[in-house]
Amino acid sequence: MSWSAPSAAAAGASVRPALLTFLGGVRTVTGSKFLVESDHARILVDCGLFQGVADLRRRNWGKLPCAAADIHAVVVTHAHLDHCGYLPRLVRHGFRGPILASAATARLAGIVLRDSARLQMEAAAHANRHGWSKHRPAKPLYDDDDVDLTVRFFDPVAVGSEVEIMAGTKLVLHRGGHILGSAWAHLTLEDGHTLAVSGDLGRPGHPLLLPPEPFSGADVLLMESTYGNRRHDPEGARREFAAVITRALGRGGTVVIPAFAIDRTEVVLHELAALRSDGTLPRRVPVYVDSPMALAALDVYRDAVRSRSPELRPEIAARGEAAISPEPFLAARTVQESIDINNAPGPAVIVSSAGMATGGRVLHHLRRILPDPRNAVVVVGFAADGTRARDLVDGARTLKMFGEYVPVRAEVADVPHFSAHADAAQIIDWLRAAPAPHTTYLVHGEETAAEALRDRIDGELGWTAVVPRSGEAVLVR
Repeated sequence: MSWSAPSAAAAGASVRPALLTFLGGVRTVTGSKFLVESDHARILVDCGLFQGVADLRRRNWGKLPCAAADIHAVVVTHAHLDHCGYLPRLVRHGFRGPILASAATARLAGIVLRDSARLQMEAAAHANRHGWSKHRPAKPLYDDDDVDLTVRFFDPVAVGSEVEIMAGTKLVLHRGGHILGSAWAHLTLEDGHTLAVSGDLGRPGHPLLLPPEPFSGADVLLMESTYGNRRHDPEGARREFAAVITRALGRGGTVVIPAFAIDRTEVVLHELAALRSDGTLPRRVPVYVDSPMALAALDVYRDAVRSRSPELRPEIAARGEAAISPEPFLAARTVQESIDINNAPGPAVIVSSAGMATGGRVLHHLRRILPDPRNAVVVVGFAADGTRARDLVDGARTLKMFGEYVPVRAEVADVPHFSAHADAAQIIDWLRAAPAPHTTYLVHGEETAAEALRDRIDGELGWTAVVPRSGEAVLVR
């Protein structure tokens, strides 16, 4: 490839161990960034945006320990914002290397990044009009032009194929089973040592996707720990999901489901299609999908179904689009169509992003339905500390949005087992068949979850497991 450089080994020099620096996604579930530096290569694995509490969000404005222009390549495990959302900022500051990801990730990331830029530009404009920001003027982290440039650097990689990033540094992506296109990454470095990064690991029972490919071993492993202290109960989740919808519709209320635009919306639609089929969700009750990004991502999933993508469960490919289409459902692409939903009488089911209610159209629906006890909000995934979704599941009596407090009188149901993440036992099962790494680092999890998974890996597998700290650097050996 055109960005290759001679390796130190080829030049006859001794090769020093690579240095791994944890720039994000440690003791938190956002901002995943892991910098790998060897004598001749500087590679960033994941390039995520920090979300949640203000202290985390402020880190998006901080400087990286090296110049963006000095990073040779970025490897992206999947297209969620907390793994790819910092890319346009990196490009704004001079990064010009390849962004290596699966073809589906490249396509979905373009959708995610354009939506992120739009939200940031809108938030900055709103803050400047109404004066609620401390910054004068408020500015977006990046804009449409940055995204237009960023998507040009995506260089799709075939899952399962080895590619050489730099001379002596090789990458293989393996199916991750978390969202369409997701992968876990295996890097072989100049000195022959290997590094694996789980990304977000899918659960074996994902209703649409095949399970992740087995872990085959590495000298160093970065293992996500989002649900490191939890166990999923998918059957219980389905029962509770159906029950809360039945209760709300029985009261004549509306159900709002904040859902991540990528994958969670498709999983929710799959479940609603099943409830429509068995009569739990009457055909007279409309299902709205109110998120341009979610609808764009849904088109990608539909294309995968039509082409019988090898990532999909065979039964999903066989059913076709009906598997993710609870007809009748209505798509709200324009602002006016979103406003029309707010003006439509209930009952109804509204699926809207963002999943943690940190922004997006779902906030307008929440502001309308939260004060009415007939209505319900169903939180269907992980809710990070500092997000409105976490406030809701923690029992908040009011929720702040658009500069004011809104009373919470609607029913709130926490159904996190719809998550596309593997739980603690599933992670252990994924690791169990592989030889022990020299060190396993628990990343992308809140501190208690990461520490619980560390203890379980130590106790059940006998592996050396560590919860790193932000900014910490370690050798890969």
